[in-house]
Amino acid sequence: MTEPLPFAAPYAPPDEDFAAQFLAGRPSLADQRAITGKARTLVQGMRAERGALGGVEDFLHEFSLSSREGLAVMALAESLLRVPDDATADALIVDKLAAGDFSHHAAASDVMLVQACAFALGLSARLVGQEAEPRGLVADLARRIGLPALRTAARQAMRLMGAHFVFGETIEDALTRAKGKRERFSFDMLGEGARSAADAQRYFDAYATAIRAIAASAGAAPLPGRPGISVKLSALHPRYEAISRARVLAELPPRLLELARLARAQDLAFTIDAEEADRLELSLDVIARVVADSSLAGWEGFGVAVQAYQKRARDVIDYVDALAQAHDRRFMLRLVKGAYWDSEIKRAQERGLADYPVFTRKAMTDLNYDACAAQLLAAPRLYPQFATHNARSVAEILVRAGDREDYEFQRLHGMGEALYDALAAISAAPVRVYAPVGPHRDLLAYLVRRLIENGANSSFVARAADPETPEAALIADPHLAISGGRARHPRLPSPSEIYQPQRANSKGVEFGDRQALAALRESIAAARGPFVARPAGGATKVRAVTSPVDGAAVGEVAETEEAAIRDMMAAAARAFPPWNRTGVEARAGILKRAADLLEARRGVFLALLQSEAGKTLDDALAELREAADMCRYYAGQARPAGAEIRLPGPTGEDNRLRYEGRGVFVCISPWNFPLAIFLGQVAAALVTGNAVVAKPAEQTPLIAAQAVALLHEAGVPRAALQLAPGAGNIGAALVADPRTAGVVFTGSVEVAQHINRALAARDGALALLIAETGGVNAMIVDSTALIEQVVDDVLASAFRSAGQRCSALRLLCIQEDIAAVVIERLIGAAKELRIGDPRDLGVHVGPVIDADAKEKLDRHVAEARAAGRLLYCGESPQGGSFVAPAIIRLARVGDLRREIFGPVLHVATWRAGRFDALIEEIEAGGYGLTFGLETRIETRMQAVARSAPAGNIYINRNMIGAVVGSQPFGGFGLSGTGPKAGGPDYLRRFLREITVTTNTASSGGDAGLLSLEDD
Repeated sequence: MTEPLPFAAPYAPPDEDFAAQFLAGRPSLADQRAITGKARTLVQGMRAERGALGGVEDFLHEFSLSSREGLAVMALAESLLRVPDDATADALIVDKLAAGDFSHHAAASDVMLVQACAFALGLSARLVGQEAEPRGLVADLARRIGLPALRTAARQAMRLMGAHFVFGETIEDALTRAKGKRERFSFDMLGEGARSAADAQRYFDAYATAIRAIAASAGAAPLPGRPGISVKLSALHPRYEAISRARVLAELPPRLLELARLARAQDLAFTIDAEEADRLELSLDVIARVVADSSLAGWEGFGVAVQAYQKRARDVIDYVDALAQAHDRRFMLRLVKGAYWDSEIKRAQERGLADYPVFTRKAMTDLNYDACAAQLLAAPRLYPQFATHNARSVAEILVRAGDREDYEFQRLHGMGEALYDALAAISAAPVRVYAPVGPHRDLLAYLVRRLIENGANSSFVARAADPETPEAALIADPHLAISGGRARHPRLPSPSEIYQPQRANSKGVEFGDRQALAALRESIAAARGPFVARPAGGATKVRAVTSPVDGAAVGEVAETEEAAIRDMMAAAARAFPPWNRTGVEARAGILKRAADLLEARRGVFLALLQSEAGKTLDDALAELREAADMCRYYAGQARPAGAEIRLPGPTGEDNRLRYEGRGVFVCISPWNFPLAIFLGQVAAALVTGNAVVAKPAEQTPLIAAQAVALLHEAGVPRAALQLAPGAGNIGAALVADPRTAGVVFTGSVEVAQHINRALAARDGALALLIAETGGVNAMIVDSTALIEQVVDDVLASAFRSAGQRCSALRLLCIQEDIAAVVIERLIGAAKELRIGDPRDLGVHVGPVIDADAKEKLDRHVAEARAAGRLLYCGESPQGGSFVAPAIIRLARVGDLRREIFGPVLHVATWRAGRFDALIEEIEAGGYGLTFGLETRIETRMQAVARSAPAGNIYINRNMIGAVVGSQPFGGFGLSGTGPKAGGPDYLRRFLREITVTTNTASSGGDAGLLSLEDD
């Protein structure tokens, strides 16, 4: 049989289509009764057996994740053991113990794990009484027994949690613990994702070592009864992502094949773990290449995990079955519900997808699991492995399988013991335990992921642990939950509707969807010039617009004659009154049409954003979406912002506050966001009734010209919006013109100050200035932070868009206790960034905007190198305006006094106990645009929010990509004037206020007052 074509299936089909299939395929009445009967038997068996060492069910019952105490336990479990210094550990413990009342947990359970956590975390109530405030209790407790003793108790409780849910800290420990057990085992070395080549090599070595150790103790049982290992592909490659597909397919299959051959030599089970939805196609491409190798012929231990909450699960099963047919093999297939549901939902929303790739209701996932199980049982080339902790799912499989014995169940170590003990009483079906292996301090973050996943209110595990949940609810038929058009969760809107009623979400593309990505790239390839920018008035010389990528001509621009400025401003002043009289609904409708046109013509704009502005495809698409969001958001805000307000006053008087446009606005936009900022400025001024003369950056006039043409097509009068391309002298002339009512500017603080002085020096009417000017943006990292998350967030914040964002991270402040590790991992991750032509899909860092910018950045890096402060600098390609990511060490925070606008990160360290002083040092620089904080200490998050060291504060995430309407963007001090772009106060700044007071009694009396009647 020939090799199947690459995997292809709709990425996010409608839930309703699946619901119709599930309802049509409902089991017969006889099977329904059998399933319900077996499920009831299992639940009764679970609840009858509560051992002295309970599993996650008991833990979740005691520490519900809907309670403050439960969240505090999770926070401690996730972070405490990785904190190296006592001072920060103490702060974390006090922070979490103060989050809730642990007293009622002290002796509430006979389960050892629950007792241990309750003892450590409930000491406060037992020692100091129950009337004081939680934070006072903790302080009193610390005084009575001392923080070291409290710290020891809390750490010991977390270690016990680790011991209960992590099977062994080494593979040798795990194999020793597995001896004599009746279950089969699949060991997971927990590679949660490599960030560097060193990470990938470390995980590879761990897998190889584990395979050899497992083989040495595997015994003589044949497959499928032999032990195995689970492998995560993202642990074996530092850039396991759709855009790096070509690189991944060149580098990863040989390494995976090497591990598979090791497992094949000992006839072990070898399962590829599931990844997120955007990596599914890539994973199947890798798997297809590996299983095609003739060295694996005849081996039936190769397996794949499939997630039933993904809508493509049954398509994946069909594809794996086709691979098995093609290679005359039998594969193992582990069917799981899925572990990344919340992140899948968020990614689809952020990406602006048409729908979700996963089901939004648990009942739909359960039914898809049942459908996948039936599909597996009907596929002789696949060995079914049913991983579930749900009693009804187990019962459904038992009924469907009948007398068959060629399948197994699976559970996660530490979960589902009671369920599978109950199963053993009624079935001889084998059970395999998925056994996590690794150090507790590294794996408790993984543990928390599983606890949260299973601790949600809708989870069978959480509900089974609650004695108040009736048995009938646990075994209810999920078909009943989706009947009557209830396929979707009623409180989870589609990705396009999450910002309603403010605006529709802009349309995005999932790069992990091969078909959608191909369509996007085809639209870019179809974009054809010539691209020309011309002013509305007279033009001087025509010059070529060149690309920062390679210096090639992208188009040409005819720059504005300085002498033509007077005529352009006069025309704009004449256009203002009729445009201002145009109804706000009509103006808003034009912006909405413009947003629709942007999305319809995306190919042209994306092509120019890549060639003229040097943006990667991901950045270009994000900017186009932001521009569309700006148009729709300001369209929605225009009516409330400009609505007339009736004000109070004495009888016989009517007071109204009205808003009108101010006149002619000059919009001066930068090259780093030549579409989104350009359109944001222009759209805000236009929708509030002002006329606009727009001066784009010298480097990117073609994008601006396309945007202006689009707005004209949408309905903006040509005189009300005029383009004035040119150098700084054109901007200066526009600012100096007496008809300028206001200036909107984004750029350097030096130019903003020059504009401010120029406006102040003018005779005549006073004009306003709205300026956003960048900053020395800092991020603080303390020792409670998860280092992998820090590396991801820093990499995106500092180096995405070649560091050419106003919001980009410039100054990283790392607590000295973890600085060496963080810097090492950060450098390792930076080495994996590919620098080059951004039109190549696999490139992460494109060029800086021009030769001048490159020269300034190169000089700054050279000075750091000469001073011995350069920690890392990558290699730049030849030609073009490329600057490789660089990391520079600073002796102190105050050494960085100005914004370095490019892919250059400065790093300083700070001592525990100096958190407040560090914030003061950062504030002393005078900038206040963006600020980042990575910590698990809630009181620090609150303190930063109160002190407000910047206009935009980002906690435990990257510092870039402010979302219109959700994260209004703008700073203060040297970082700008405000108000925030994309926020509810922005449009008001473009409006003139008029108070109208009318004496309603002027014609002889107040008729309204005189007509009042007695009650």
